[in-house]
Amino acid sequence: MIPKMAFATKGLGVHKDRLSSFEVSLRNAGIEKCNLVYVSSILPPNCNLLPKEQGLLYIKPGGITYCVMARNDTNEPNRLIAAATGIAMPKDRKHYGYISEHHSFGQKAKIAGDYAEDLAATMLATTLGIPFDPNQAWDDRKKVYRASGHIFKTQHICQTAEGNKDGLWTTVIAAVVLIL
Repeated sequence: MIPKMAFATKGLGVHKDRLSSFEVSLRNAGIEKCNLVYVSSILPPNCNLLPKEQGLLYIKPGGITYCVMARNDTNEPNRLIAAATGIAMPKDRKHYGYISEHHSFGQKAKIAGDYAEDLAATMLATTLGIPFDPNQAWDDRKKVYRASGHIFKTQHICQTAEGNKDGLWTTVIAAVVLIL
């Protein structure tokens, strides 16, 4: 049972109930009809990344759907929350890649998204034996990783929001959905 395709999605939900806020975020992401099973961080070999719209065509209501998901929520007015996933794909598609998840408070989308992308790329670089300086900025390490000739592509998806001003639950999610 190895996924052949994957897609990234994100969502935002606001509701008076915490669980309902999560449900709204799933609807916003287009994956509310799935029975989600959270998995860890491996992007299978030869797994093709699809655009969200195309990936959604493969999921069925009630189906068991595997995903790597970042989730964060708050009912604190104006509190900045973020959820991001990062993907790192090796150039040799016979090798596996990595998916990371990151959830934070007080980070803007670019910072949280870059952090998740950096996590995935660093896990892959470590696996591939690519030498790097962990104290280097992400943009500099990204160049090193790509110059190594081993890492083909990195990307992220991130959803941020400020907590609802009236104290309603605000939930953000970012997910990479794996399709069998």
